[in-house]
Amino acid sequence: MSTSHPFTLESVRNFNDGPTDHRQAELNAVASQVAAQYRADAMSPVLVSGYLRFAEFALLALSGVVIYALYVGFGTHLVWEYPAAVLTGSLVAVILFEITDLYQISALRRPWSHLKNILIVWSGVFALMALAGFIFKVSEEFSRVWFGSWFVVGLALLLTARLALARLVRRWARNGRMERRAVIVGGGGGAETLIRSIEKQPHNDIRICGIFDDRDNRRSPPIVAGYPKLGTIDELISFARIAHIDMLIVSLPITAEKRVLSMLKKLWVLPVDVRLSAHSHELKFRPRSYSFIGSVPMLDVFDKPINDWDSVAKRAFDIVFSLAGIIAFSPVMIATAIAIKLDSKGPVFFKQKRHGFNNEEIDVYKFRSMYTDQCDPSAVKAVTKNDPRVTRVGRFIRKTSIDELPQFFNALFGSLSLVGPRPHAVAAKTHSVLYTEVVDGYFARHRVKPGVTGWAQINGWRGEVDSDEKIRKRTEFDLYYIENWSLLFDLKILFLTPIRLLSSENAY
Repeated sequence: MSTSHPFTLESVRNFNDGPTDHRQAELNAVASQVAAQYRADAMSPVLVSGYLRFAEFALLALSGVVIYALYVGFGTHLVWEYPAAVLTGSLVAVILFEITDLYQISALRRPWSHLKNILIVWSGVFALMALAGFIFKVSEEFSRVWFGSWFVVGLALLLTARLALARLVRRWARNGRMERRAVIVGGGGGAETLIRSIEKQPHNDIRICGIFDDRDNRRSPPIVAGYPKLGTIDELISFARIAHIDMLIVSLPITAEKRVLSMLKKLWVLPVDVRLSAHSHELKFRPRSYSFIGSVPMLDVFDKPINDWDSVAKRAFDIVFSLAGIIAFSPVMIATAIAIKLDSKGPVFFKQKRHGFNNEEIDVYKFRSMYTDQCDPSAVKAVTKNDPRVTRVGRFIRKTSIDELPQFFNALFGSLSLVGPRPHAVAAKTHSVLYTEVVDGYFARHRVKPGVTGWAQINGWRGEVDSDEKIRKRTEFDLYYIENWSLLFDLKILFLTPIRLLSSENAY
């Protein structure tokens, strides 16, 4: 049997089941009440294991350096070789822990069950270091006391950290602070079997928040396995955004391809993992085609973009380069602030509501480029060429994009990323029509954090949006970025931005 299945992003986006309703459905009273209880963000298990990687690298490296300083002494022997060995050994340990699945949440819950693997990996690191010392003929230069002490102290720190984290993980799981929130799409007997199977899994971090199904109560009961049916698929989109849902599990037969595609066409705009339950399918794929919740098999339809370890790496990227940008452009920002104050009355900064990650509204900061009494926080009227609302200084800073520099602070504090789809104002329109009504799947741009710069901007799609074609092109390039993201792609966009800004005929 082929390992492929028909539900690709392209097939979903191109599936035609009639006109799409761009409006977000209102939740019923019960669904609103349930969604409201999940508003406070829980900690992601993936981020917990991600931060543990950093913590264990730091603990191992620090212990090795401290033992070197206390026993050998800084500057007395092999000044750079000891720190290099410590950093390399710590990094190799973290990589091997990752390869052997010791950062999986199941391993973090029960560290004693994985003590043997931890010991084997840590011993393997020292065996590799000893082998490297023999090959490069430097093993006799290193202190054996330091070598043995670091092994013992490092192992003790690893176990202590993991035992402490295991207690925290169990506590967070009990009080709901660390969980993956899931919704079942589709009701009936299949959904009940699926729910029972998930609930049987030991050390399960899935929290089922409810069921959504377009079918009426005669075909899909209002309560399945103790969970209420909260609404239709259209209402699910609103619910998932409010409740910060992590996963949608579709409990429909894979043979009902048209119905599944119809559902997925509505759901692909959400920043969530979408899984197709395969626990009761007679149609079997190769094992590598499945992911698992415990032992329950799932077909991966969509993955949340920039997820898991990638989200940690991208956040680190944003912090480092935002700080660098703030430092590098601080003279320009200071000069701009002075020029704005001298040119016209009013504040230096301008705040505007824009769509952020998961369609949430965020405050985006810019240097004020318009006269104070003519500013347009809602962006009902787009700025056009020779717009009389724009000040003299404003024309220059808009043309050169200097007005966007305060968004480095947005990226530093987390409401924006440095690179991503540019955030549009909440009420942004083209020819008096909202962007959502022009582009089918427009909200799919919000599956990742918006950015200070983006792939669309460096390809010439920046400035005034005065036609349907321009917003379609922006969305097309934004979706390409989301589907092809990598840190190297971010670096490319970041370093091309100042070059492409020299061509600014569309910026007014």
